[in-house]
Amino acid sequence: MTISIDVTRDAPRIDPRAVLARTTPHPTARETVAQTMAMAWRALVKMRRKPEQFFDVLIQPLLFTAMFAFIFGGAISGSVENYLPVLIPGILAQTALTVCMATGVQLREDMDKGVFDRFKSLPIARFAPLAGPMIADLLRYGIASVLTLLTGLAIGYRPGGGVAGCVAGIALTVVSGWSLAWIFSWLGTLARSAQAVQGYSMMIMFPLTFLSNAFVPAETLPDWLEAFVRVNPVSHVVSAVRALFNEGAVTADVGWALAGCAVVIAVFAPLAVRSYARKM
Repeated sequence: MTISIDVTRDAPRIDPRAVLARTTPHPTARETVAQTMAMAWRALVKMRRKPEQFFDVLIQPLLFTAMFAFIFGGAISGSVENYLPVLIPGILAQTALTVCMATGVQLREDMDKGVFDRFKSLPIARFAPLAGPMIADLLRYGIASVLTLLTGLAIGYRPGGGVAGCVAGIALTVVSGWSLAWIFSWLGTLARSAQAVQGYSMMIMFPLTFLSNAFVPAETLPDWLEAFVRVNPVSHVVSAVRALFNEGAVTADVGWALAGCAVVIAVFAPLAVRSYARKM
């Protein structure tokens, strides 16, 4: 007589992540920083091997600056020269917002291709694969901002704030773009595809950019729209960069812009990390 015993029916289920947590020590703060920088280097190498990731960084500043200046300059400010002090800070904000959209799209692409499944088996901090690309993208924001300014200089823009004002304005733009990238990173962990992330991002980008004082003075808008423009965080960034570039002045808008960046990071960075951790 043969007796069969089902040994799997009552056997406890084993979570591989729990086993990994018991067999792998938790990374220290120093190791977490090193692993994050390694992931940032990976993102930079990926950019070098895929130059098309720089199209929005290299082409858009040149195209939008020249197009908006020569098409709208005469109609809005009477001449291209008078419009450039208004336009260049606005293009900077638009470029930073557009460039940081790619952060969420590329994050979703990596998740769809199974790259992050490999990271699950590595004894690394779960925060590193998310934070690394965010650090690498600082280079993209800086390149886009510098190219926008150089394009403006080439067509006649002369910033009154000098070198110091321009450097401060670019630094503020980079910080603003990095803070907004957390929103798109969060969307990248939630959306089902990279195309969906791009669609959601466009719905955020266009209202924030065009319903601001980036391209026209707020005083020329209807009262109800002017009220929204004045509370739009992008408007504070544009006004702050405009004052830094044109006058070299640190106005209250700089403080409002930095405060807005801090609020965005405080809200969306934990959301992105928590949502990403669930995927990992």
